[in-house]
Amino acid sequence: MAKYIPIEMVKEFRGKICSHSDVYFAKRNGTLYTGKICNPNTAEPTEQQLAHREKFKAAQMAARTALADPTQREALQKAFKSQKRYSTLWGYTFAQEYAKLTD
Repeated sequence: MAKYIPIEMVKEFRGKICSHSDVYFAKRNGTLYTGKICNPNTAEPTEQQLAHREKFKAAQMAARTALADPTQREALQKAFKSQKRYSTLWGYTFAQEYAKLTD
């Protein structure tokens, strides 16, 4: 009897495959997820959504600035190593900056 040995053609996908696709792929904590966007929102964004986008944008810029400064980066790396919640320095820094904007 013949053996069937599957060959992995594609190791991993992230995000959308193309701009026309409504199927997405994500990998979180070592598990690969796929999903399909069924009813995308076509309405104009609300004031609350626009405010959230602006806060997100401000937190990203603050995190980039903090990581660009060598003294701040060193302090952030030290704090990052002492915690277990975030797996990347970027994620930790962004969360800290976003929390500052939320308070």
